Amino acid sequence: MTAASAPEPTVGEAAPALHMAGVRKVYGAGASAVVALDRADLDVGAHEIVALVGPSGSGKTTLCSIAGGLLAATDGEVAVGGRDISGLSARELTDFRRTTVGFVFQFVNLVPFLTARENLLVVDELAGRRRRGRDAARRADQLLDELGLADRGGNLPAELSGGQRQRVAIGRALMNDPELVLFDEPTSALDSKTGDQVVQVIREEMTARGTAALIVTHDARITHYADRTVSIEDGRVSG
Repeated sequence: MTAASAPEPTVGEAAPALHMAGVRKVYGAGASAVVALDRADLDVGAHEIVALVGPSGSGKTTLCSIAGGLLAATDGEVAVGGRDISGLSARELTDFRRTTVGFVFQFVNLVPFLTARENLLVVDELAGRRRRGRDAARRADQLLDELGLADRGGNLPAELSGGQRQRVAIGRALMNDPELVLFDEPTSALDSKTGDQVVQVIREEMTARGTAALIVTHDARITHYADRTVSIEDGRVSG
C-alpha cells in the first residue's frame, strides 16, 4: 500500500482530520472481484463536519470503516490527524481506535448491563485509564450533562429511549477527546423528529469542541447540519 502523504499544513494550520486519496477496497480476485471503493478521495478539515451521502450499497460504510482503521484499504492513502495509519500493526490500530477516533454506529451497541454513565467510563478503562478515578467520572458526568442526560446516568440502555441511547453513544465517542468522530447512519433507527434532534446534538457537540466529524447517511434531510456534503455512488466519491 502506498504511504499516506496528507497535504502539508501551513504554519499555524492543523493537518486535516482525515485525508484519503485514491483509496480502493476490493473483495475477492479475478472475475469474482467486487470493488467496494473505487479511487475515493476525501479530506475532512480539522474542525469540519462533513456529510457523506449515498444509497445503500454505495460504499459509505466501507469508507467509514477504513477511515477508522476497522478495515484496511486495498490501495491508496489514509491519514488521520496527519498520521499515516496504513502501515500500523494490529496492536497499533487498536490503540489508534481507542485514542484518536470515536465511533457512533447505526445500532448504538451500548453494553446492556452497564448504566449510561458506566458505558462512558468503560471507554476510559479500555484506553488504558487515561484519566482514572475522579477525573474520568467528572468527564463522564460533564458529557451526560451536556447531552441532556444528567438525570439518566444511572439508567440501563433498556430504560432509555432510542434518542437517549444515541446520545449516550455520542458521549461514549467523545470520552477520550478524539480528533475525528465517525457517524455511520446515526439516525436510521430513529423517527424523523428524534433523528433531527440527534443530528442537532451532534452539530452542537462537535462545534463546541472543534472536533471533526464524518456523518455517513442516506438521508439528505440532515445534511443542513453539516459544513459540507459529498456524495458517494458505486464506490466513487464526488462533491
